[in-house]
Amino acid sequence: MKKSKEKKCCAVLKAVRIILICLAVIALLIFGLYKLVTYQWQDEPEEYSVTNRYITELGETKVLAHRAGKKLFPQGTMMAFEGCVNAENFRTDFFEFDVQLTKDEELIILHDETFDEVSNAVEYFGKTENYPADYTYEELYNLNMGEYFKNADGEAIYQGLRGDEIPDNLRVLTAKDALTYAENNGDYYYSIEIKINGEAGFRAADILYGILSEMKLLDKVIVASFDKDVILYLEENYPDLSRTAYNVEAAGLFFDALLGIERPDGYYKFDVLQVPPDRYIVNMGTSKLVNYAHKNNIAVCYWTINDEEKMEFLQSIGADGIITDVPDVACKVLKDEK
Repeated sequence: MKKSKEKKCCAVLKAVRIILICLAVIALLIFGLYKLVTYQWQDEPEEYSVTNRYITELGETKVLAHRAGKKLFPQGTMMAFEGCVNAENFRTDFFEFDVQLTKDEELIILHDETFDEVSNAVEYFGKTENYPADYTYEELYNLNMGEYFKNADGEAIYQGLRGDEIPDNLRVLTAKDALTYAENNGDYYYSIEIKINGEAGFRAADILYGILSEMKLLDKVIVASFDKDVILYLEENYPDLSRTAYNVEAAGLFFDALLGIERPDGYYKFDVLQVPPDRYIVNMGTSKLVNYAHKNNIAVCYWTINDEEKMEFLQSIGADGIITDVPDVACKVLKDEK
């Protein structure tokens, strides 16, 4: 009986040791993988023979005004576009903005899902969760899109404007009006994100393509979406549009670059990689990744970069562009514009 208990005890201890060893091995593997994907690879930036118009020369990093300059002006308004166009101390290269559809299928500029956090929509409509698809463009035109904007001193300088007090350049803006204004007042490029999914996203893609085709802007626009189906719809129906990678594609390129996997020409279907450098544990902000992307004719653009040191670093590793809320700061850092 005693020997039987001893055998059982030994068996349990052996099983515990095996489990602990397995856990230790798994922990080491996880730690090793973590160190691998977060390591700051110090490859020298390289130049390749490319055809992608969005890949820049080494040391030249384009400035993309996020939401048309979110920290400087009320985001996504004509006032923001005017502010960037008429600025004396900086010149953005791209306007970055998001589009959604109204009830009457006007393609308007709006980053958030609803108007609640950027306008007086809750007060005006008497309810929360005010989605673009719930209203016509004419109804939405009554909103003050600068309601919650704060200037550098923290003042909500447009709050409380109602009715005729709201200037036209603080009202809901259509994508076509924004593009028309920018094109009539300079030579810009555009990064446009379709913010809605499913059938509505497909319809937004159709309307956007129609606008870009009519305005002859197909070679000046990068189209983005976080929705895989919308991206695949763009790829199938509008192959002449440059598009960004969706999440799985971005992850695939990251690991291909990390492991040095050679892919045949045409393997990657996207033209631009738009990613945060270090937001999702993995370190996307490395020269290894940029070199690999460039080698495969893919431009690399990072978001949302407001820190001067990070801007300088990303330029040093060969980034083609940075999306920023402060295009004035970015132009000072990246272009030496005072």
